Amino acid sequence: MAMRSVLPRVRTIGFSLVVLTVIVAGALGVWRPWAPALSAAPLAAASDSIPLAPLSLPDKPRVLVFGDSWTYGFAPFDRTPGYAYVLADLIGGETIVDGVRGSGYLKPGLDGPSFGERIAALDEALVPDLVIVQGSINDRQMDADGYDAAVLAAWDALGEKYPSAGVVVLGPAPHKLPVGKATARIDRDLVRLAAIRGWHYLSPIDNMWITEANYDSLIDPGLGRHHPTVEGHRYLAEHLAEYLRALAAETPVYASESIDTAQR
Repeated sequence: MAMRSVLPRVRTIGFSLVVLTVIVAGALGVWRPWAPALSAAPLAAASDSIPLAPLSLPDKPRVLVFGDSWTYGFAPFDRTPGYAYVLADLIGGETIVDGVRGSGYLKPGLDGPSFGERIAALDEALVPDLVIVQGSINDRQMDADGYDAAVLAAWDALGEKYPSAGVVVLGPAPHKLPVGKATARIDRDLVRLAAIRGWHYLSPIDNMWITEANYDSLIDPGLGRHHPTVEGHRYLAEHLAEYLRALAAETPVYASESIDTAQR
């Protein structure tokens, strides 16, 4: 399937065109062969903002993709069409895929424990250039109490394990439409917590990656149990790759420590 040319409505941490002021700062001067000239995502700042860590990757980046069953590649009979695997070719690099079905920040998975325990068990010798932390909708049926603490503890451990790696948090994607209240709450919580850390956040929900118009081709509600189809995984990989290209070409971005999410 041909690479889509439409750049998603990227919501990098702390910006909302409604509540934050768009600014343009000096260019980072970062260029990569896999990052063609694209319009940078909108930049925003607030009076209490903190700088986001810039994304600068080598020509052939080594990327750890960490997440739940969507990262695992569940739905296709062969896991290799999963978005995390497809991403490697799209960015001209290597992806190390660590996905556990059913896993979340609070919820243990089918094949392994919760995110925090899994991060603690990661090999320090991997030394990725970038870590993508995906999900998870699996916490939607868990008590919200303790969620913030579990997320921040997991992220602290990740930052300590790979201090030189860039981090992009890929929020939960809707497995059903309309988006459930608990899934939307997880998305709001993660964008707020990522802003506190100054990490980049990409919301498939906010960017409307999955809509009524494309749901049937992207999600398999039958044998796939509401996971992406092969086409859906390719679609996710393409949009994620475009986001990374935009970040590489982007000028500095700022994240507000107190984001108004009421209008989301």
